[in-house]
Amino acid sequence: MFSYRHAFHAGNHADVLKHFVQIQLLQYLNQKDVAYTYIDTHAGAGLYTLDSAQATKTGEFETGIGPLWDRTDLPAPLADYVNLVKAMNPSGKMRFYPGSPYVAEQVAREMDRLRLFELHPADVRILNDNFIKLEQHKAAQGVRSTVRGKRVIVNKADGFLGVKALLPPPSRRALVLCDPPYEDKQDYRKVVDMLGDALKRFPAGTYAIWYPVLQRIEARNFAEKLKHLPAQSWLNVTLSISGPTPDGIALHTSGMFVLNPPYTLVATLKSVMPYLVQVLGRDKGAAFTLDSGEGAPPRVQDKRNVTRRS
Repeated sequence: MFSYRHAFHAGNHADVLKHFVQIQLLQYLNQKDVAYTYIDTHAGAGLYTLDSAQATKTGEFETGIGPLWDRTDLPAPLADYVNLVKAMNPSGKMRFYPGSPYVAEQVAREMDRLRLFELHPADVRILNDNFIKLEQHKAAQGVRSTVRGKRVIVNKADGFLGVKALLPPPSRRALVLCDPPYEDKQDYRKVVDMLGDALKRFPAGTYAIWYPVLQRIEARNFAEKLKHLPAQSWLNVTLSISGPTPDGIALHTSGMFVLNPPYTLVATLKSVMPYLVQVLGRDKGAAFTLDSGEGAPPRVQDKRNVTRRS
């Protein structure tokens, strides 16, 4: 149950897609002078070291942030992502990589709220420690910090279940990021069930779901199931850095599915995704897909066919 550790995959091509889109969603929410709640259902450790034993064992960051690090021709929206990572590395050496909680903490404003769920016992401890160190760092710079406590709350809990108590948020504005490991095939069903319940509680929320594109049947049908959820609209973007590998195991394609996306996101992705294919692509199988549409209408029970019992 607790075998997955994101440290082995930090900074790879899937992280580039996920965190780039996450920043775009947060920046859009920042445009309105009303607080919002950011909810991370599978927060992980929050911060990763690219020269750690786990990261160097796989070297997956060389499929993602590595090729982008020294580029001088980054499209402006992608530069926002790369510059956020570089700000964590003032020496100029690519050593630290942010998880989605740190990305949210950096982009969200002081009035916004972060609610982070993580069930892995080691990662939730590291997540807490990382936010303690962030608070101490801000204090050393003379910055009054409310990182922990009211603004940021870390919960050692199952995010699939924990999100229920947070919707709808007090301000009626929220971004929910869901990126489970999908090692357990039941995760696909749990994501769909969670989103169905969340949309009943808070139809106006924005929900971003990262997912791997794999051969297993649960993965192949996943995006299609998300399209039939009762959201106002949806957007689905995938990034492939290569064609399928001979062993059929290595992750070469991942996607971000966004329910109720901002209207600006399609145009941004159309301008950035070809660049990512060009820079991160490893063979002729490198490509992206981008699709969007209206969500399924809410299901309404037909009471004419319900037999009333006395």
